[in-house]
Amino acid sequence: MTPTLAAVRYALEDHRARPETAPEARPAAVALILLEGLHGLEALFIRRAERADDPWSGQVALPGGRYEPDDADLLATAIREAHEETGVDLSAAERLGALDDLYPRTPTLPPVVVRPFVFALASRPVLVASAEVQRAFWLPLARFAEPGVRRDLTLTLRGVERTFPAYLVGEEVIWGMTERILTSFLRVIHVNL
Repeated sequence: MTPTLAAVRYALEDHRARPETAPEARPAAVALILLEGLHGLEALFIRRAERADDPWSGQVALPGGRYEPDDADLLATAIREAHEETGVDLSAAERLGALDDLYPRTPTLPPVVVRPFVFALASRPVLVASAEVQRAFWLPLARFAEPGVRRDLTLTLRGVERTFPAYLVGEEVIWGMTERILTSFLRVIHVNL
């Protein structure tokens, strides 16, 4: 089933995000930005720049980051970070809802609790990647339901081999927290994986 914006609106209308409580963790937010494109519903992803001080260096991710004291709330964090990282202004975008909070499963990663917010844009914006972002790009959601796209992937992290569920879409490998957010989102909108 190819998801539509109407189906996403309907699925998220009554969805209540489950908060996670982790007092030692810093709050963060990401933006899952959707757009009706030529190949159906598309989502915006970024490839993080290669940086020694970034534990998610080089990974495919959703625009987002940590809550800052000047942010009114986590929704403001998602909007600010999306604009800083991709140039996309979400202040007037349709807000479709939020997904369940999540946190890294790897103890070597910083303690954060991430709230994903889902937005819809009426038209395709110009993408302007920041220094933190190698590139920003759109992927059709229908690609994630294709046979063989979701599979286990073994990576060597800090000298240790670990196997994770991942999406392999063309040249893009989506794993970790981004895979978990995307899988949760696709389940909420009832797309068969």
